[in-house]
Amino acid sequence: MKLMSIKLAIIYYSSTGTNHQLAQWAADAAKATGAEVKVLKVPELAPEAAIESNPAWKAHMEATADINTVSLDDLEWADAIIFSVPTRFGNLPAQMKQFLDTTGGLWFHGKLTNKVVSAMSSASNAHGGQEQTILSLYTTMYHWGAIVVAPGYSDPSIFAAGGNPYGTSVTVNQEGKMIEDVRGAVEHQAKRVVTVAEWVKKGMK
Repeated sequence: MKLMSIKLAIIYYSSTGTNHQLAQWAADAAKATGAEVKVLKVPELAPEAAIESNPAWKAHMEATADINTVSLDDLEWADAIIFSVPTRFGNLPAQMKQFLDTTGGLWFHGKLTNKVVSAMSSASNAHGGQEQTILSLYTTMYHWGAIVVAPGYSDPSIFAAGGNPYGTSVTVNQEGKMIEDVRGAVEHQAKRVVTVAEWVKKGMK
């Protein structure tokens, strides 16, 4: 049965490409369900000197220059939102946190209530803060009054990806390569978000 039209915003921050790739996999899976999808990046706050000093960072920034930067209008437009971010000391990157801190006006007017949300993350080792980063992001979502849709253990792909019930997470080695095979888990998470958003949208009508 074809899903009703769901508007999904996939909002990410990525310095060298991991979370951009997770976002793209999620977008492909959501589009396959018939969802209308926007892949959006948050503004980069790092100084140019820092970016220039890391060839992989600079190359990724140039390669994704054509991806639209997220706006508050995108949040209002979306029925559902998937976030993808690397961990920074077990917390959100400043780039994502800065954007979330601009949502007070939408929150005040109830524009973020009942948005269906989920999150993904990455770190350079298996216990590098991925779970805590996702939970930190969900704290903001609870204040929004959003509906958090975690994958739990709802599909075998989650176990293959390392078994994070809060959201797909991946370990990235020093060469920038993903250690776990997480694509299936990302695709399942995206489809689950679209499905739950459909239930919510139907129920609200």
